Amino acid sequence: MTVMTAQPPLPLAPAASTPIGGAAALVEDAEGGRVFLHGELCYAWDCGDDLSRRLAATGLVRIKAATARAVATAFGVSTVTLWRWSRSLGEDGAVGLARAQPGPKGPSKLTEALAAQIRARRVGEESLAVIAAVTNTSTATVRRVLAAEPASADQAPTDADAVIELVESENAAGQEAADGGIGGFDREDDDAETEYDADGDGEPSLPVPGDPASRTAERGLARWGMLEAAAPVFAPAARVPLAGLLAALPGLAATGLLSCAEQVYGRLPNGFYGLQTMLVEAVLRTLAGEPRAEGATRVDPVALGRVLGMDRAPEVKTIRRKFSLLARAGKADELLAGMARHHLAEAQSADAALAAVLYVDGHTRVYGGKAKIAKTHVARMKFPAPATVETWVADAAGDPVLVVMAEPGASLAGELRRLLPDLRAAIGDDRRVLVGFDRGGWSPQLFKDMAEARFDVLTWRKGAADDVAEAEFVDVSYVDDQGRTHTWNSAESTVELPLDSKGEQRFAMRQVTRRDGPGARQMHILTTLAAEQMPAGEVNFRMGSRWRQENSFRYGRMHFDLDSHDSYRHGDDDPGRSVPNPAKKDAKNAVAAARARYEREAARADAALLELRSPAPGQSAVISNADHDRLTAGLRAAEADLTTAETHNRATPARLPLGQVNPGQQVLETEIKLLTHAVKIAAFNTTTALARDLRIHTGYARAGDEAYALIRQVLTHPGDIDPDVENQTLTVRLDPLPTGRATRAVAELCEHLTDTQTRYPGTDLVLRYQIKSRR
Repeated sequence: MTVMTAQPPLPLAPAASTPIGGAAALVEDAEGGRVFLHGELCYAWDCGDDLSRRLAATGLVRIKAATARAVATAFGVSTVTLWRWSRSLGEDGAVGLARAQPGPKGPSKLTEALAAQIRARRVGEESLAVIAAVTNTSTATVRRVLAAEPASADQAPTDADAVIELVESENAAGQEAADGGIGGFDREDDDAETEYDADGDGEPSLPVPGDPASRTAERGLARWGMLEAAAPVFAPAARVPLAGLLAALPGLAATGLLSCAEQVYGRLPNGFYGLQTMLVEAVLRTLAGEPRAEGATRVDPVALGRVLGMDRAPEVKTIRRKFSLLARAGKADELLAGMARHHLAEAQSADAALAAVLYVDGHTRVYGGKAKIAKTHVARMKFPAPATVETWVADAAGDPVLVVMAEPGASLAGELRRLLPDLRAAIGDDRRVLVGFDRGGWSPQLFKDMAEARFDVLTWRKGAADDVAEAEFVDVSYVDDQGRTHTWNSAESTVELPLDSKGEQRFAMRQVTRRDGPGARQMHILTTLAAEQMPAGEVNFRMGSRWRQENSFRYGRMHFDLDSHDSYRHGDDDPGRSVPNPAKKDAKNAVAAARARYEREAARADAALLELRSPAPGQSAVISNADHDRLTAGLRAAEADLTTAETHNRATPARLPLGQVNPGQQVLETEIKLLTHAVKIAAFNTTTALARDLRIHTGYARAGDEAYALIRQVLTHPGDIDPDVENQTLTVRLDPLPTGRATRAVAELCEHLTDTQTRYPGTDLVLRYQIKSRR
């Protein structure tokens, strides 16, 4: 039995033809047009024969030789026009495809009566949009009528005439809409695209919404691996749903994500979507409220594609495939380290003092799958659960800088020690850096080692500590970077922390104690900074600012799905990895219990012997060996148990290979998660930068409380996209916001963003930002 292999048809279409999908081709010249299907002529028409041309276009769709979009692109019309042709063909046959007489289809809609009606409604202070909706016209038509005065005072309608005309017009509105008015716009020829008056001057400028630039040829090359990456190409369009996302590009450029990714990964394998496009898409999608790859199914791909300069955004399977390719390189830690160096270098140029302040904290991500993941204590849940632990580094403002995956069961003190070389590499020089963390990093030996490595410590004191005398407290203050003054009741002292169990070696640290008032609970802060290096007021402020990092975790969980598992792949943990032996803890507890019992028995025996040795006056007491043995029997048994417990404790190893403690333990894949963390760090810092610009560069009175909420609103706001290739500019013109104060604030923000002279990634187009005024 012979089996025929499937193969694509031979390219028999003429060389100068326009491909329509994978099977058809179109040739149009001065003589007319011809359509070839698998190399064979199937449609032909003469020049000017619009009916036959439309019949060929609809026929290709009806026989499913190509998609409607491919046919519409090849024939130079919109998909809506092609749909209208198909509807006319189905209702009236081939006659319905004949071109109608060009020009007005009936009397002009803008009659004197309608103009009077518009003026009458404007007298009642109705908005332009309301008048346009009621009169079934456009706002540009309403504005043009209001701008033109009546021919003479005698022709101006009276109030009674206006009311009569208003009622008659409302009665006729339904019929007029049925005759061809759609959505409040004047009827136009089917072949014409609706245009939007972007500047409000009555002149059409940008298509609404308009089709994105056709990328059919590039997609064909990418399918055969002949395209390195498609460059962004923007088509003029008005009322683009997600145009506000373009406001994030100046902040995104400052994060260093794109430049560092290009240095680390180079580029992706040949394909339509390149490395920069995939990263920009991931950040913008995250800012749009869909941080996970599955969220791409909930975002209009065409709307997101417009801000990417593509005909549509990548699908979920494409996103997963591209990020898997990056994960195979195993360089996510290099990308994060490069972003950290870039971030700290930018902070150094802005404020050298703030650049030398870092906060470190651990973050647990609970796992609910079926893999055998090690348990760890989850502070938010207050009980142990399967989870992975991440160590995050933030700057003085709480903005994330670096994240590394911690080993299962690792303490913050151990992670800090392991992180010191990475922090030094990110800082890039040998200057002293203040590192703040909570009590989870308590280790006097670690404090000493950090000081020797030119890292200053800032942490809360752990364990019992004597209160400072009342006379030592004074009021101290500090003025933060926003001009606010903070005041504390504080005292200073010096403490020596033991470095070993015997207390023979000690490490001296400065202690700053704060309280809320006389008699209140005292809280002790330890630091290696001297008073002349950092006053007590700033020490209190820096320690309290550590909560900014906690706030960033909370914001990330709410808006960026920080705790999501972007990849459920897992593998076996290293069975030879040394881990704490759970039996060691039981052995120590047994020793403690045996020692406590021994002490109780010793106290009881001493009391009993003392009673026998102290008879009443005038009486004598004789203690025999039998009495002594009877009274000390419990003590001897307790001593034997203590000796046995101590021997067992010494024989029990403190650490064992993981394979002996918990065989079969698994770990989650980390590369994909680190890549998505890099995207979320860029998204968070972009949002923070925009909110900070809103507070600093605008007069928005509520910026202190509403900056982040307004920025989230701006990022998903519609607007116009107007590229100018000749002048190498890309103008983003946002629609007005619901309130005037927000519109004015965003207008000032647009001026600041324009001054950054940011170029759209992968192009020479300089971004310009504007916002339409409310009229």
